[in-house]
Amino acid sequence: MYANFPDLKDTSVFITGGGSGIGAALTDGFLAQGARVAFVQRSDASAFCDDMEAKHGRRPLFLPCDITDMTALKAAIDAAAEAHGAVAVLVNNAANDKRHKTEEVDEAFWDWSQAINLKAYFFACQHVIAGMRAAGGGSIINFSSISYMMGNAGYPAYTTANSGINGMTRSLAREFGPDNIRVNALAPGWVLTQKQKDMWVTPEGLAAHIDRQCLKSELAPEDMVDPVLFLASKASRAMTGQALVVDGGVVVTG
Repeated sequence: MYANFPDLKDTSVFITGGGSGIGAALTDGFLAQGARVAFVQRSDASAFCDDMEAKHGRRPLFLPCDITDMTALKAAIDAAAEAHGAVAVLVNNAANDKRHKTEEVDEAFWDWSQAINLKAYFFACQHVIAGMRAAGGGSIINFSSISYMMGNAGYPAYTTANSGINGMTRSLAREFGPDNIRVNALAPGWVLTQKQKDMWVTPEGLAAHIDRQCLKSELAPEDMVDPVLFLASKASRAMTGQALVVDGGVVVTG
């Protein structure tokens, strides 16, 4: 059960990585609002789209795409706009937090990590601006992470991008505010997607992290949906250039 934001009905929404993990929960949440959802990811999402169509009576538009290919990413945004109208809500969600050690990073890995975790965000934002401006405004939500706020080791290229997302968000909010285009960041805590469970979660590590949370429950992908819907909707019409932390109370901002 998600909060209801009537202004999102029939809104054109574009989500990167919208067929798995947090992205799949976001696609589900926007479809429940009656939005027109398009999303990109590399792996096949046909079965997920079948499930969403059966659940909501409306099929999301799946556009296969590697977001490190900027030409392909821009073409996917254009295809979404052609199908659903100019993108009014952009959610930059796709990311890769592959673990790595500083001394083992070469230029190829660095460039790959920044392309996924920062570069694609910038060029997706850039590409939706004209349509949002012509429509009288829009909302961009950039997923970051509390990882850099915690000073976590083990993935420095990823945390560098996370911090960069916040800087980019603030600059774009300032630049495009006069066009009524809002740009905010959302920083999740440790959300237990299937990928996280398969690759990184250990009983000891999870227990230690939850001990740092004020709220002593695990975070699920669905916990990110209402905050994103809020940032997408007119309920947050006076909010831009902000980083909304949704982590169960690990880090403190302000």
